[in-house]
Amino acid sequence: MNLHARGGLLSEKEGKGLAAANRHGGKAVIKTYFNEKAATWDDTVAEKDVTKLEALASHLDIKPGSTVLDVGTGTGVFLPFILSRVGRNGRLVALDFAEEMLKRARAKGFEGNIEYLTADIADTQLEDETFDAVVCYSSFPHFQDKPAALHEINRVLKKGGKLFIGHSSSRATINEIHRQIPEVHEDLIPDEDEMRNMLSAAGFEDVTICDNRDSYFASASRTGI
Repeated sequence: MNLHARGGLLSEKEGKGLAAANRHGGKAVIKTYFNEKAATWDDTVAEKDVTKLEALASHLDIKPGSTVLDVGTGTGVFLPFILSRVGRNGRLVALDFAEEMLKRARAKGFEGNIEYLTADIADTQLEDETFDAVVCYSSFPHFQDKPAALHEINRVLKKGGKLFIGHSSSRATINEIHRQIPEVHEDLIPDEDEMRNMLSAAGFEDVTICDNRDSYFASASRTGI
């Protein structure tokens, strides 16, 4: 019994099970990781760089009055940039499966028509064709079943609705950071060909991908008019 847990020692069997869960990036492990990181998440350099966040947000094609789903809201770092675009007549649903992250976002008291939802993006229980746009800021790599998540996003988008996936660093940088963290070492941004194929298979078109030193951005539209 040489593995320690917060509540005491783990048996050898439990230790092997936890190690296996970490290797395979199980949802429970990742959820625990983000819940435990919630208190200090906003202290990271990337989340403090408002200039980079605003530059990334400039790619968002969100009209005033839109209904938007923010997936993987975390502590709400990107919410102000979405709220400023939907305006007073818009609506924003902030979704995350890590309760502590969402609790931090809610505590910031953002003004506007915003509601918070604790749910898994692979099965949101939201109504079909509800949203004009879906935003995934700094969250897409952590979707454990990316094809299922994209199909769910497609389902809740209105026909012609927009999907935006963004990071305030390049794909290479994000992937390198994740590879160094045991809990999320398999949570990677796919290469361009794989991303395009996944989006197409999920019912998206008009795919645009921009990857540079300071940011990664992908957008697509739900098929249909």
